Amino acid sequence: MGKFSLFLLGMAILIFNSASKAADLSLTLNKDEMKKADSIYQRYCSLCHGKEREGYKADHAPSLSSKSMLSTAYPQILYDSISWGRVNSAMDGYSEEAGGPLKDSDIILLIRWLAQKENISLVDLDQALISGNSSQGETLYSKNCASCHGDQGQGVSGPALADQLFLSSATDSYIKYAIVNGREDTPMQSFSKSLKDEEINNIVAYLRSQASGWRPNPLELAEWPNPEDYVINPTGEAPKFKLRESRYVPAHEVEKALEDNKKLIILDTRPGSAWQRIHIPGAVPMPYYRDKSKIADDLPNDGTWIVAYCACPHAASDSVINHLRSLGYKNTAVIDEGILKWIEMGLPVVAGKDKVNYVGN
Repeated sequence: MGKFSLFLLGMAILIFNSASKAADLSLTLNKDEMKKADSIYQRYCSLCHGKEREGYKADHAPSLSSKSMLSTAYPQILYDSISWGRVNSAMDGYSEEAGGPLKDSDIILLIRWLAQKENISLVDLDQALISGNSSQGETLYSKNCASCHGDQGQGVSGPALADQLFLSSATDSYIKYAIVNGREDTPMQSFSKSLKDEEINNIVAYLRSQASGWRPNPLELAEWPNPEDYVINPTGEAPKFKLRESRYVPAHEVEKALEDNKKLIILDTRPGSAWQRIHIPGAVPMPYYRDKSKIADDLPNDGTWIVAYCACPHAASDSVINHLRSLGYKNTAVIDEGILKWIEMGLPVVAGKDKVNYVGN
């Protein structure tokens, strides 16, 4: 592996400026460090990205074994994406500042592990801005990119590109490199033969026009609920849910149960940072990666309905409900649509430390 460019060193300093000492970004992890990083990955990442980093296990999570991606995304884009998440996707922030479970040192170890697993050679990309016609780029984007990345760059089967965090970390050359070369082991093909260089520049210019200057803005974190507050409407009657496949409950039935003051528990199985940002009223944070031996702590096994949700919309919530059922919990279900669709349907959520209620659009 070659030496870091001056740019990469500068970016490394920026992203680790809160640390008391310079972060080690070398790809020289020893056996114990590799084992620890593998454990972090399997606990927090494999559910969506796959045990072998192959991707597409849940919610179109991309491959993390792509050399072309790792060689250009390391370290800045990888660090930012894991720390703060990606908008319009189920990828939430995992840093402690975002309300997640990982320390900066854990994230640094994880990105070093990802890069070292593939034995990457860093690609020293040109840092200059790329000139192009964004209007023409929009037309080209619609024709070549929108089917996977969304007509507004919101992400469909491919990652969201109109993401301020992504666009603040990704240079023009990084974006162009991906378009020209594609991403091996992913559906992202190379456009080097189907598009002219000028056309690719126009697409880059269009994507760049979507950025408006993102910067990390950590939430004022709320306290997690106390166990005595887990049960919603503890004196209410039990709801009567009609489950699909004996497991999935429609969102409207859960919302009706809340309106009718029925007795139930709602578990938010996404990362804690996602619960901090927005969640269904009364939901208890129960991240899918929590130690399985502790998931049932403080959850009554007395027939009270326990309903879980995530954004996938099923992978994380299925994981938690499967475990509860293995312990003998009978009245359990997964919200079929997940929280992203719940919000899209205009059902109530709460947001922020002050727990202000609002209705999604």
